[in-house]
This record gives sequence, structure tokens and C-alpha cells, in this order.
Amino acid sequence: MRFVLLATATLYAAVAGAAVAQVVPVPTEPVGEAPAMPRDGGAPVAAGDTIGFAADEMAYDDRGQIVTASGNVRLNRDAWTLAADGIEYNQVTGIVVAVGHVIATDPEGNQALGDRIELTDSLRDGAIDNMLLVLNEGGRLAAVEGQRSDQIFSLRRAVYSPCSVTGNDGCPKDPLWQVKALRITYNRGKHRLSYRNASLEILGVPVLYLPSFSHPDGEAKQASGLLLPGIKLQRQLGLGISLPYHFAVAPDRDITVTPWFYTAVNPALQLQARRLFSQGPIEIDSLFTYTRLGDVDANGNIIDKGNRFRGYFALKGTLQHSPEWQSRFSVRLTTDDTFNRLYGLGFDDMLRSTYALERQTSDSYLSIAGWAFQGLRVSDKRGEIPFVLPLVDYDWRPQNRVLGGRLRFGANSMNLFRTDGQDVARALAFGRWDRSFLTPIGQRVTFTGMLRGDVYNVANAAKATLPVYAGIDGLRARALPVAAIDMEWPFAGRALGGVQTITPRVQLVAMPSGRNASFPNEDSRAIELEDVNLFDLNRFPGFDQFEGGTRLTYGLTYGLDRPGWALTSEIGQSVRIVGNGDEFPQGTGLSDQLSDFVGRSVLKYGRYFELTHRFRVDRSNFAVRRNEFDIQIGNPRTYATIGYIKLNRNISIEDLEDREELRAGGRVAVARYWSVFGSAVIDLTTRASNPLATGDGFSFIRHRIGAEYEDECFRFGVSWRRDYIGDRDFRPGNSFLLTLAFKTSPK
Repeated sequence: MRFVLLATATLYAAVAGAAVAQVVPVPTEPVGEAPAMPRDGGAPVAAGDTIGFAADEMAYDDRGQIVTASGNVRLNRDAWTLAADGIEYNQVTGIVVAVGHVIATDPEGNQALGDRIELTDSLRDGAIDNMLLVLNEGGRLAAVEGQRSDQIFSLRRAVYSPCSVTGNDGCPKDPLWQVKALRITYNRGKHRLSYRNASLEILGVPVLYLPSFSHPDGEAKQASGLLLPGIKLQRQLGLGISLPYHFAVAPDRDITVTPWFYTAVNPALQLQARRLFSQGPIEIDSLFTYTRLGDVDANGNIIDKGNRFRGYFALKGTLQHSPEWQSRFSVRLTTDDTFNRLYGLGFDDMLRSTYALERQTSDSYLSIAGWAFQGLRVSDKRGEIPFVLPLVDYDWRPQNRVLGGRLRFGANSMNLFRTDGQDVARALAFGRWDRSFLTPIGQRVTFTGMLRGDVYNVANAAKATLPVYAGIDGLRARALPVAAIDMEWPFAGRALGGVQTITPRVQLVAMPSGRNASFPNEDSRAIELEDVNLFDLNRFPGFDQFEGGTRLTYGLTYGLDRPGWALTSEIGQSVRIVGNGDEFPQGTGLSDQLSDFVGRSVLKYGRYFELTHRFRVDRSNFAVRRNEFDIQIGNPRTYATIGYIKLNRNISIEDLEDREELRAGGRVAVARYWSVFGSAVIDLTTRASNPLATGDGFSFIRHRIGAEYEDECFRFGVSWRRDYIGDRDFRPGNSFLLTLAFKTSPK
């Protein structure tokens, strides 16, 4: 084998004037920089052209100019090293011959091992018998003989594998897979291995003959080539096989083109592209085909619309224009409502596209954005889907204090329009002052004052999707002054083998009532009393609606920290002093003088268990209106996640429906390399609780189970998914997916 060890250099020997065949002990540490002995009696070589040398014994033949070393011989020049039992260096021919347990290492850490190696005195080029080349990334090449010239290895009767060749007990074992070839060429500069007359063996059994092929080594960041095929089986598409090809266009960009061939429908073409600009990354993902499109008529019957161009396109990226300015954008489009579901691209019922230009400093934030939406539900009407352009948000928090408190100023502007629906233009600005301090007895008190002014212009209010969300056509303005005081009083002490904390909290908020009349509701619709908004100045999300009146909110937080585990629990309620709460829909927990009780508990045990429980309890009959559990158990190899939610709110708005749902997923490591996994989404909603429910009780939405094997060099997986909910030409059914990956780097 040929092994590169930098430029030509003479061998530095400490015994330049020794007698013929004289045995001279030398130190086992490399000799420092010193003038090397000239080959032909000329001038000494420059000190930077020397080779470090160490051995147990060394002899020098003055007549033949041959240096012989034995016993733990080490040669090094810069980061290149050569180790062997014995080395002979002929200064006349410039040949270095090393024998016995030869190990040659290049600057990247790749090692060539063999019985005998012959090098030029440049320590660059040579040949090796019974070679084993260990790559820095963990792969191995073995050959009967090999050569290296410059950065190219030429190996004869060779084998390559990145798999481990030793078992857990340290004993040798056959690799899981390997490639045997009559000849292998390894180009270190291009990080690529090329094979002639090769065969792929799995568990020692030849499974595929390959006359000629190549692949990147484990160190290549990217390389062009054919990727492994993908296989999946779906009821409506039939058997699908993909043949992806990856184009490494440049270090900062690549393209993957994947044709999909199906037995039941026409082929499809997937295109993925990535580019890393100096300002940030941009990614494109798309899938297109020409195939049949199905729809439904007014009676729910499927209509065959014949072959159509169908597809999906996605673009996302972030560009950093300067330390303060950046752009974020995401585009998601599809030709029809069911394409993504049919081809396994997702189950979203709404696609969102956005662009935002942002500026962020240490005390301010500005966003100028636009939004577009594509509804995919059968009930969606295109004319009612909004566009938002522009949407401007500004937030400034000056560093200087005023009257001992912090100031905050903000503004928002929105222009929302539809082709056949309510249009809303909005502009608002606010100023807020907060001052917090601790009392001598440990209470944390916060005073807040805020003033906000809004201006709205509404058109086509009669076309609002629901009357409750409609405004009144024309120009409207309002002023929203708010004053609040908030007090927390924590008590802490040792209890139950840990530290216990009890924190009561009381808040008083006052503002005028009735400021929502005649104003539209576009961004404050998803209203419900929860633990996260209990103490907010405005329990409505967004800007369009603002909670009026005067209210007192109170709650209690309990915490217990013990070695290894911790418990946190909180509960609270609010009482309306002024105002009647008629601005809140029934079922939200806020429509009466006394609100419902809300709370949350979190129990953690180390890093292996976490339970979160959220609830809302009716204040009048103690019925549970919201019951939600999230459980996470396990470690990265074996884990389970369980989520349950039941909404029993008797909500009066049709797009805030009650539901009951169970979600579960997990993975179990059944052996060192084997694992099984699964997930399921189950609809538990009954028609008694929600007349619009599609099922009545326990009904699967979808589930997935599978098994996977993964070690340092190979990954294999098989999974089965069943969808139970159809949508027009997407019908319920089974899907099977096979994944196969041969890793070229075990690291």
C-alpha cells in the first residue's frame, strides 16, 4: 500500500559517524530537531526537513549507508507516524522497509496496519502486504495487498465494512455487512470508495452483485450518488418504490431528486433542495404527480374528476441580514385538499404561509409580517379564508426606570381581508408601567398601570363566519385604561424530608366595562379560563377583545422539593366585582360572577418520569369541565408518552367543540439493538357530549406500530399504520413502510 507522509526528507540518525554494523542504543523518545545526515555527503538538510526517530537498538552501515533499527521503532514527521518491530532505511536508494506489526498513521487519524511496508524516504508512497486500513471515522478496509500514490489507495482482493468486528466479550466476529471486491480504490481527497466486481454480504451471505459502484466514506460531509431505495405499501397507491439520487452541487447546497413508482397510480416526483447562504439556510420540499382526483358532491358521493396535476410545495428559511435584522419565511401550498393525506405528507387541516421581517435589539422588537392560509377541510369556503397583510408588531422596553418601575410601549397594526367575508383593519398602541418591590415581611407586590388606544375599520360585517364574531361596518375607536395590583407571599420551610413552599397570591384588576361592543373578533376566539391565563390582565387571547370590569383573582401555589423528585401544584379562581361577564361565551368558565376553579399539578421523578395534570372545575356543581393529563416515562431508549384530554364545557360556540381524546406513544428496547414502537390517537367523544362528533365513544383515529434494528453500521425498520378517518378520495386503510440504511460511518 502507498501511504503519504509529506515531502521528501532524510532520516535523522544520532549515529552518523558510527562504525559499520555498530549497534548503538538510542532513547525511546523521538529525537528533537537537528540537522539531518546528507544522503550523498552533501550539505546538511534543513532542520524543518527532519524525521523524528526512536528505537530500542540501531545499527548503521557506513559503506552501504543503511540504517537498521529494531525494537519499538517509531518514525514521525509532523503529524505522520510509522511504527514497527524493525525498520531498514537505505539512504542510497531512498527506500524505507518496515516489518512486524506495522502501523502507519496519517494526520487525519487513519491507520494502515500490515506485516510489511515499503516506503520511499519521503515517507509518502509505498506498498504494504496483508493490509488493514482503519479510517478515522471507524470504517475498515482489508486487502491482500495495497498501494498508495498521493491520496489514492489501490487495494486488491479487498473488503470494506464500517461494522464492528469484535463482540461484547472482545472476541472476533464477522461484520453484519461488508462489501467484497476484486479491486477497491479509495480516494482520500474526494472521500470516496469505488468498487470493481463487488458483492454485498449480509451476515456472511452474498445478497447483491455489483459490477461497479461507489459511495462516500464516513468523513464526507456530502457526496453525490444514488441513495438507498424506499419501500412503502398503501391501500390507494399500491406498492411504492423510491429511487432517490443526491446531487452534492457545492459545499453549501445540495439537491435530492426522488422518483416514486406505484402499482396503483401514476408515478410521482419528489424534489428536495437545500442551500446555506452566508445569511442563513433555505430549504425546499415538493412532490408532484399527474393522477386522478376525487371530490364529493352535496350528498357526500365521491366524484371522479379524472387525471389532474396534483402536488405539494414547501419552502422555509431564515436570513440574517445584520446583527439586528432578519427575515423568516415559510410557504406551504397544495393543489387540493386531500393530496397531503393521500401521499403521507401530513394531516394538517390548514396550511399556513408567512413572511416576517424582524428587528431585535436589547430593548425592542419589531415585526412586519404577512400571512396566507389554505383550508383543507370539506367545510372550508375559499372566500372566507383570510389574508393578513401587513401585520405589524412593535415592543419597546426602555432601560431607564420611571417612578421606580419599568416602562413598556407597544403597537400593533393589522389589515385582514377576505374575498367573500368580513374585512378588518386595526391599529393600536399602548403604554404600560410595572413596579415591583418586597415588603419587610416578604411579600412581593406589583403595581401595574396601562393605557391602550384602538382604532378599527370594518367592512362586510354581515359576512362574518358567525354573528358572534362580527363587528359593525365603519370606523370605531376605543380607549382601554387598566390598573392592577398583585401580591405574592411565599412561605418556605423544611417538611416531609425536603423543602416545602406555599405561596398565596391575590390580584385586583380594574378597567371600564363594555368596551367590546361593535368591535369584531378575529384573533380572540379561542377563549377559555386556564391556569396559564388566570392572572393575565386580559384573559382573551389576541387584541380584538378585552376583558372589562373589576375583578379579584386569588390562588395558591404549593411546592415540595425532595432529593430525586419534586411536586408543584396550583389552584385559583376569580370573582367579578364590577361587570357581569356577558362578553364571555357560556362554557368558557368566565361568564358568571364567580369563575370556575382552574389549576395544574406537575410531579417529576428524576429524569425518568413527569406527570402534568390540568383541570377546570365548575364553580357551581363541581363538574369537571376540563381534565387533561400528560405523562412522560422512561429514558431515550425506552419511553412512553400518554396524553388525555376531556373538554366538557357545554360551549355555546360551534367552532369550540367539546371533545375527549387519548394519545399514546412509546418505544421499548427489547435488546441491545432491537426496539419496538407504537403510537395511537383515539377519539373518546360521545354524541351525547357533542352532537357533531363523527364517532360515539372509543374510536381509533389512527395508530402505528413497528420494529427497528439499529447498530453502529446498519438500520432496519418496518412499520404498519392504519388510518380510520377518510376524507373524500382519501379512504381509511393500511400503510406499510420499510426503511433500510447502510451506514458508512459508525460514529
